[in-house]
Amino acid sequence: MTRPIDPLELTRQLIRRPSVTPTDAGALGVLEEALKPLGFSCRRMPFSEAGTPDVDNLYARVGSGGKHICFAGHTDVVPVGDEAAWRFDPFAAKVADGIVYGRGAVDMKTAIACFAAAAQQYIAEAGDGFDGSISFLITGDEEGPAINGTKKMLQVLADEGETWDGCIVGEPTNPEHLGEMIKIGRRGSLNGVLTVTGTQGHTAYPHLADNPIPRAVWMLREIVEHLLDQGSEHFQPSTLEITTVDVGNPATNVIPATVTAGFNVRFNDLHSGEDVEKWVRDHFNKITTDYDLEIVVSGESFLTPPGPLSDALRMAAEKVTGRKPELSTSGGTSDARFIKDYCPVAEFGLMNETAHKVDERVAVADITALTEIYRLTLKSLFEAP
Repeated sequence: MTRPIDPLELTRQLIRRPSVTPTDAGALGVLEEALKPLGFSCRRMPFSEAGTPDVDNLYARVGSGGKHICFAGHTDVVPVGDEAAWRFDPFAAKVADGIVYGRGAVDMKTAIACFAAAAQQYIAEAGDGFDGSISFLITGDEEGPAINGTKKMLQVLADEGETWDGCIVGEPTNPEHLGEMIKIGRRGSLNGVLTVTGTQGHTAYPHLADNPIPRAVWMLREIVEHLLDQGSEHFQPSTLEITTVDVGNPATNVIPATVTAGFNVRFNDLHSGEDVEKWVRDHFNKITTDYDLEIVVSGESFLTPPGPLSDALRMAAEKVTGRKPELSTSGGTSDARFIKDYCPVAEFGLMNETAHKVDERVAVADITALTEIYRLTLKSLFEAP
């Protein structure tokens, strides 16, 4: 008889692996050893690309047909920061007063453990009546460049004929309490670097120089003072923030030759990255056309309209917690931006209050509750007509 997965113990085992991106430190192996006895076929999927670190990933599946529900997540974590500031060793997975402390407790090793336990419970409950498939798409490259992880896994698997009917991403989605929020989409993200060039000179003889700073300031003011939109049905208004302005001039009597500025746009489903770039350039061109602009779009905005996946999560969360989750598109980007090209996707996990912070932690009671939410979600999805 297969030993039941204890989501608390599996959470602690995963936390004890110091899998700071891109190091795996055995975290994928811990999950693999938990899934194999359940009948999951486990496949490591390492990827490499010039200029980026090598990353190992895991794809595990049980079942060969029927409805296919995937759980996506990551075992890599961010650095611990000042280790001395932690109450306990960040990789000891210490339990104190009903709380588990450790890097990755919230983001997002606990969710992985909860879904593994929930999958085992549901498959056992369904017995011979289970004729679907459950898979785990787990990367070690979510907190890093996100180049050698989820995106490449999906491409390879899809090329091999793999398909999914829905995917749950276990990112922390709740602001304060379990059951408050499900993410059904994300804003796109565009990063820009503006460079304005002039002519260096003496501040006492400005007519012999060309100061680029005023032009850069006017250009930045132009994009800050104009809103992209007023929001849409499921998205808040797009936002633009200046992140840095750099001259690198230590002298007080020198007009600099160049100035660079960075900015980030979080845009909703009214725009594509290409549209936003054109909007930025159109506004810059009102001031001058003599500039350099580098644009990187790390993800497009997307929305999975409310439907069976979000409904199942919502009903399960409400039954367990008594709260009816808000369907939201707030926050930053996640690997859901890759998954949305292959199947409906929704995100639901723990509270994000301590993610990436010192003393990242999760209540033992929430581990139990999240496991039950995932179990009920699977039951609803697989047993729906």
